[in-house]
Amino acid sequence: MTNNDILRRLRYCFNFNDDKMMSLYKHSGEPAERSHISSWLKKEEDSDFEYLGDKNLAIFLNGLIIENRGQKEGVTMLAESTLTNNLVLLKLKIALNLKAEEILEILESVDFRLSKPELSAFFRKPSHKHYRTCKDQIVRNFLHGLQIKLRPKD
Repeated sequence: MTNNDILRRLRYCFNFNDDKMMSLYKHSGEPAERSHISSWLKKEEDSDFEYLGDKNLAIFLNGLIIENRGQKEGVTMLAESTLTNNLVLLKLKIALNLKAEEILEILESVDFRLSKPELSAFFRKPSHKHYRTCKDQIVRNFLHGLQIKLRPKD
């Protein structure tokens, strides 16, 4: 799953327009031009398509966290230069203020079963012995479940 796919799916889930997308980037202190956002949302076959790098997706997710949870005083969220599926899932969990049970329910809504210990393994530090890498399939199913939860009639 590419960063562009994740951004497209999140935009659809939350029904964000270009102005909202630009305001989320501003929250993180790194504004994005409408032309960049438009290029990131295009399909790969389009001549105007632009690859969305890890840092730009991290900036967007940080903006989503700030939008939904507020800015912590004295703390500046720095965008990671390398983003993994584990970090994407963690940032969405924080932004949406989800508990483990709620994430599992979202996954179950698309017939994807995961145990609570399996889920918690995604949020551990990579050096932890029970750390597990989050695969594209899990992020894809989570985003699909989120779409069903937030936009059930579409």
